[in-house]
Amino acid sequence: MSEIHKFIFDGLPVRGAVVRLTDAWVEILRRRASNSTHGAYPQPVQNLLGEMTAAAVLMQSNIKFNGSLVLQVFGDGPVKLAVVEVQSDFALRATATVNGAVPEDASLSQMVNVGNEGRCAITLDPKDRQPGQQPYQGVVPLFGDHKEKLEKFSDVLQHYMLQSEQLDTTLVLAANDQVAAGLLIQRLPMAGEANLSGTARQADEDQIGLNEDYNRIAVLASSLKREELLTLDVDTILQRLFWEETLLRFEPLQGETGPHFSCTCSRERVSKMINGLGAEEAHSILQERVDIEVGCDFCAAQYRFDAVDVAQIFRQPGELPPAGEQVH
Repeated sequence: MSEIHKFIFDGLPVRGAVVRLTDAWVEILRRRASNSTHGAYPQPVQNLLGEMTAAAVLMQSNIKFNGSLVLQVFGDGPVKLAVVEVQSDFALRATATVNGAVPEDASLSQMVNVGNEGRCAITLDPKDRQPGQQPYQGVVPLFGDHKEKLEKFSDVLQHYMLQSEQLDTTLVLAANDQVAAGLLIQRLPMAGEANLSGTARQADEDQIGLNEDYNRIAVLASSLKREELLTLDVDTILQRLFWEETLLRFEPLQGETGPHFSCTCSRERVSKMINGLGAEEAHSILQERVDIEVGCDFCAAQYRFDAVDVAQIFRQPGELPPAGEQVH
């Protein structure tokens, strides 16, 4: 069962979370493998997308936001785009576009950032967006302060959090074909339970990199090995890492309240997409084939629209339906 465990360190300006995606992650991979057009991901791409999915869930769990969090990487390598979307109820989906061969031991830069032009984008899209309101988006390169390529996706996000949120963050991420998991440790601006009340003031901010409590805990977190993260249960991980610390743990999010696979594609949304093509373009496609077929890259669902369906999409209000079609 996929789950999220959140906690704080009693009396210290540090919070943390562990996510383990099992059934939700396996379902993403199963749907990709069932896609006759693309097939299963190469192993390095699968691992990258799994790490991104775990990271996106961790980030969504740390914000009070009614909407979707979209995490993307894109660049000039064989992986043109990898994207994860997590809703506020932890419904999630993920996909990657692969064009070209991916070496078995490919690193992040070899997959996405060959020419050091790759980017990572995080978008927050409100569910009930007001007129004129635009989603918030932050974009960072896939390199460090000295233009050095970053080879671990966790390093990219840690760099992002420092630049955009001015918060020290430690991430440990791992994925295989059964589990996508992550540990997040983050410095908060003030010590103790007041962190939870939102009463922190700017004057209480610790200087980046100088808080001894956070630095100590970050070193412990960074000692977590990939295999440990993938194979151990959450209680064992926290006990091994932080047995000398006092943790205040929250009720785990799992089952109906936890992470779960869900795709937001629908026939209605695809109809709107076809409408956006315009009648001329849609009818030109139908001149070459029997119907317009659109596949969802996230869930592998296939939608087909024949000439009658397309006529319905572009029918003007008050216009009679095509012959043989009933009016409801």
